[in-house]
Amino acid sequence: MKELRPTTQYKKDFKRYRNQPKKLIKLFEIYNLLRNGKPIPQGNKSHPLTGNYKGCMECHIEGDLLLIWIDEEKDIIELVRLGTHSELFV
Repeated sequence: MKELRPTTQYKKDFKRYRNQPKKLIKLFEIYNLLRNGKPIPQGNKSHPLTGNYKGCMECHIEGDLLLIWIDEEKDIIELVRLGTHSELFV
């Protein structure tokens, strides 16, 4: 099982959503898939990013809520950002 390591920026992003239980339930489902090395469902539109986030992966949690992470193919997944398109890609 892989370890999830949030960045400082991710922790700040997460605080904005901690009072939205429906979104958190879906986020924790994605955490479990990442931790166990299972594929993200197609409905979450998981894909690699380019530009400033080159080397990162992104998936939709719910609607416009996105999770960005780096899977270093080791036992660690770095959680980079959490937010909407307008918050993350300014």
